[in-house]
Amino acid sequence: MIVFVSAGIHVTCMFEYQHLESFQQRRDTKTPVAYCNPSTHILTLIMRLRLFAGLAEVQPRPWFRPRMLSPVLCSDLAALEPEYTEADVISTVEFNQTGEFLATGDKGGRVVIFQREPQGEYNVYSTFQSHEPEFDYLKSLEIEEKINKIRWLPPHNPAHFLLTTNDKTVKLWKVSERDKRAEGYNLRDEEGRLKDLSTITTLQVPVLRPMDLLVEASPRRVFANAHAYHINSISVNSDCETYLSADDLRINLWHLNITDRSFNIVDLKPENMEDLSEVITVAEFHPHHCHLLAFSSSTGTTRLCDMRARALCDQHAKLFEEAVDPSRRSFFSEIVSSVSDVKFSHSGRYLLTRDYLTVKVWDLNMENKPLETYQVHDYLRTKLCSLYESDCIFDKFECAWNGTDSVIMTGAYNNYFRMFDRASLRDVTLEASREVCKRRAVLQPRRVCVGKKRKETDVSVDSLDFRKKILHTAWHPKENIIAIAASNNLYIFQDRMAPNGHHNTPEIQSAPPK
Repeated sequence: MIVFVSAGIHVTCMFEYQHLESFQQRRDTKTPVAYCNPSTHILTLIMRLRLFAGLAEVQPRPWFRPRMLSPVLCSDLAALEPEYTEADVISTVEFNQTGEFLATGDKGGRVVIFQREPQGEYNVYSTFQSHEPEFDYLKSLEIEEKINKIRWLPPHNPAHFLLTTNDKTVKLWKVSERDKRAEGYNLRDEEGRLKDLSTITTLQVPVLRPMDLLVEASPRRVFANAHAYHINSISVNSDCETYLSADDLRINLWHLNITDRSFNIVDLKPENMEDLSEVITVAEFHPHHCHLLAFSSSTGTTRLCDMRARALCDQHAKLFEEAVDPSRRSFFSEIVSSVSDVKFSHSGRYLLTRDYLTVKVWDLNMENKPLETYQVHDYLRTKLCSLYESDCIFDKFECAWNGTDSVIMTGAYNNYFRMFDRASLRDVTLEASREVCKRRAVLQPRRVCVGKKRKETDVSVDSLDFRKKILHTAWHPKENIIAIAASNNLYIFQDRMAPNGHHNTPEIQSAPPK
């Protein structure tokens, strides 16, 4: 169900992600065979060998008031709980290069594409089944249909191309429009059946007739059988001809027109698996230089590789790593330092990395320490033991730049997400929930406190719901529009529009005094 309500200055609409029957017939989903992600499994085994150390209590950060975000599109999970299934959980969100289209993938293997209307609303443009569940009989392992990543290719014609991947297979999809159909065939009738040749006495020229607009999604390439472990990243190169796919131990380079072979450019697999000390968590191409790529590992390091230096990029060109204070090292230090996401800035000058507790900005010209470090939820340091027992400590949060690289965004628990202004060093915590999806509503800041509450709106760290988490976020490449995936709900917020109809400049202002 999609409901659009005009709200004057800004628009509020509600989208229920699991109600796609009008666009695609729902299919029954079976409970997948339980299996362990190799990276999580390897990390868990390594971490359980570490010694336990105490954790220091920390003070909460001040909170700030935003004046720019209001809901454009959001959904309600609580009201639809009976129909909510694991297959409906959104697993990736991605804007295209212009921001006109937004693609989401879910654990059921479906891709939903939204198109921005002239009025600013995002409406469903196309939906299709990208991957189906498979079974590896040699390894007795079920391959989930879950969409791990979506990446758009730069547009070169009216059609749109995007890459989607599950754990083993990458597919190239073409999404195009058709508003005309051919009629007047000589050998076939209007229903497509072959005519009796003896009845054909004249020849006619087929003509194109107008028809209702039809959006078609068709697979153009299937890149399979190249990864022994689960694919965690895909990234399109700036040359628009190649892309990379990364799993826990290897990174492969593909040509978009060649599906039967790829080139291995990074291989971390040791001869003896008992010597394994790290796994690849994410990989990304530089936005401007086709020979540069960055990948991060579970040890908290990020490597910059130059493919001009050698074919196999096991030897990095630069290593970005922050030394850990021995006095702060604990049982969980290596787990929380694992990098879950890496993003180049639009200018290509900086790297944005996200680990469990912080988000860091690195200058490509300075390797020894990050240029900026922002605490996302430092109040969780006292909760790491319980988070470890519930496996929440292995959650992989994504991060995003705004179009001018001046503000960064990342997710947190309790359906909160954080935004950091690099110029003013101010930050704000916002919530994506049903309550904020009201007409003319403006997102209000939230504050998590460790001790006694100072305000009624404050939330105690002990009352946080760790089942509600925002792992996947995306920022419009040119405007102040953000997409937030929270479970099976998709939220899109935009900054408030000024009376002249123009969007305000992003600004995070401190809260007024009491």
